[in-house]
Amino acid sequence: MRKSHPVRRVVLATAATVSGVVLLLSLKPASDPAAASTAGAAPQQTAGAQDSPQGGAQAPAGSGTVTGDAAQTQYGAVQVRLTVSGGKITKAEAVQAPKGGVSDQKTQLAVPKLNQEAVTAQNADIDTVSGATYTSEGYKKSLQSALDKVKPASSGSSSGAAQARTVTGKATQTQYGPVQVRITVSGGKITKAEAVQAPKGGVSDQKTQLAVPKLNQEAVTAQNADIDTVSGATYTSEGYKKSLQSALDQAGG
Repeated sequence: MRKSHPVRRVVLATAATVSGVVLLLSLKPASDPAAASTAGAAPQQTAGAQDSPQGGAQAPAGSGTVTGDAAQTQYGAVQVRLTVSGGKITKAEAVQAPKGGVSDQKTQLAVPKLNQEAVTAQNADIDTVSGATYTSEGYKKSLQSALDKVKPASSGSSSGAAQARTVTGKATQTQYGPVQVRITVSGGKITKAEAVQAPKGGVSDQKTQLAVPKLNQEAVTAQNADIDTVSGATYTSEGYKKSLQSALDQAGG
């Protein structure tokens, strides 16, 4: 009997050790499902993230919301946002416009008209609102910037759109301010010309309003920079022709 006690102790110790191991093994699966559940949350989120781009890809080309660059004016920034569907402007709005004092009144007067004209014209060649010249000019610049961003999305819709591109010439400094010309070229021909920068302030406003429309028209008619100088706006005309030639050089390259 005395010899059997150590054996019993060994047996009991071994049994206790085995029981402990079994207990640990039995507890481990209980913690695994929690870990698996936590690990499974990431793949579920990843799957959800993959679904989102697929949903966005269903939108037709040339559709969505595009915000133009902010155009700085003498009274504050103007920035235009467009809603486009099927390559057409369905909504235009100014997310930034001059404010404070008299600017509030001018903004309230001009912006609704400019928004409406942008949708009607489907381009940035819209009229300046009387009494809100700076706001109007800033609006048109930001609008053109937004339209330029729409083109890559809609360019794949037709071969004609793919051939059309917009090129901006270098700004030419004149005695009364910089002149910079942007042209739209399609099939190797100028389809549109516009001055994105021109002298302004005081008498310069009148000369710019007199000269730029004529210069734009002549550029499209002549298809080159060899156009007539507008009487009474010599500096603006010369600056326009230099910037136009710069744009043509880029288009030709």
